[in-house]
Amino acid sequence: MKAGVDDKTGRPDPELVQQLRARVAERLRDRRRAEQAAGGALGPEDERELARDLIGQELGRYSEEQLLAARAPLELPAEDALAEAVHDALFRLGRLQPLLDDEQIENIDVNGPDEVWLEYADGTVVAAPPIADSNEELVELIRSIGAYAGHAARRFDAGYPMLDLKLPDGHRLAAIMEVSTRPAMSIRRHRFQRVFLAHAHEDNLLDMGVVDYGLAEFLAACVRARKNIVISGETGAGKTTMLRALANAMHPAERLITIENALELGLHEHKDLHRNVIALEARQANVEGEGEIAMATLVQRTLRHNPYRVIVGEVLGDEVVSMLEAMSQGNAGSLCTIHSSSPAFTFRRMAMYAAKSAMRLEPWVTYQMIDGAIDFVVFIHQHVDRSTDGARRRVRHVASVLEVLEADGRMVATNEVFQPGPDGRAVPYTPPRCLGDLELEGYDPSLFHNPNGWWAP
Repeated sequence: MKAGVDDKTGRPDPELVQQLRARVAERLRDRRRAEQAAGGALGPEDERELARDLIGQELGRYSEEQLLAARAPLELPAEDALAEAVHDALFRLGRLQPLLDDEQIENIDVNGPDEVWLEYADGTVVAAPPIADSNEELVELIRSIGAYAGHAARRFDAGYPMLDLKLPDGHRLAAIMEVSTRPAMSIRRHRFQRVFLAHAHEDNLLDMGVVDYGLAEFLAACVRARKNIVISGETGAGKTTMLRALANAMHPAERLITIENALELGLHEHKDLHRNVIALEARQANVEGEGEIAMATLVQRTLRHNPYRVIVGEVLGDEVVSMLEAMSQGNAGSLCTIHSSSPAFTFRRMAMYAAKSAMRLEPWVTYQMIDGAIDFVVFIHQHVDRSTDGARRRVRHVASVLEVLEADGRMVATNEVFQPGPDGRAVPYTPPRCLGDLELEGYDPSLFHNPNGWWAP
């Protein structure tokens, strides 16, 4: 057995990593206290640099202990790997961190400490090595993440066995325990934090094949014309990426308020794109069951803070009622996403959420609210293509754009502005009623060509 290396995995010995981490953490705490007593404070970069020095000292101490015990000291590659593992355990996410550093990994599903599945951007799914040695260690890892991620510490224990939050690098984590046979966790990586509609920028939906040029110009004009837009689609379809792209078509000076169950949009982090943003995050109850602030409450609160637009990251429940009220009360140009299996089902999904809210709205009431609040629904479709050699490729694209016309007690009447073409991608179908509004915002109507001949520029 090589010193400091796990024989089974070839990685740094996890028990040794935890021992060294504990030593370094204790010395860091002592240094922080000394700095505070002297009226100063360690900055984040200073603390990381100090930690590197302390890790080196502790590794030297460990090697001396090995020599005194007549055991082989650490080899240089093992020492470097061990130092990095201790640093990751202190400031990053331990054995989970290398997976997050791989830009090709899109989803990480953990069904217990030793059952880890990775889904790559092309749709390939493979097994990965364990990220913890026991259920207890996995719970402790998740608990430590909840302690420092987000605006405030979030519980993860028997009393609150569910956790949702944004990781420091923008990825979304969901964890669960007690009600599952083993603690489980899923991480969805957002590979595109700065994404745009058109190819004037490096990461854009046009080059990704999500939209074509005509649709990109149409959606940008809708944003400039302050049309209220709902983005719908199944899990993993790219709704949040589309929302970011639409938001980045807004003027940088517009005052935005974003509302999320767990922060992930990150619009407030890009001051060159959005200079005036308030990012709001729902808060769970404390141990005494007090202090909960629901998304619906936050949506209502936005009206007191002079928003130019309100952006709800994901409608998950009764906040849909407050969102529709906000859209119809002067916050034109607002955006939200919602899970839906088809464009038309988007409205029924909203009615279902509203029926379960404290107001217990009848569907016809919700449909009337939709009529006065929503201008367009953008539906994103996803599927996995399999070639003859068995390779997989995940494909995402806008399949349909609906314009809301009116509503009655039974349904929401819509105009399908873009419909699925031969390959399933959205193509122009029927011109919107608000075409004049879009022309005022620079939209070229010649881009809208209907192959059926109902209308031509």
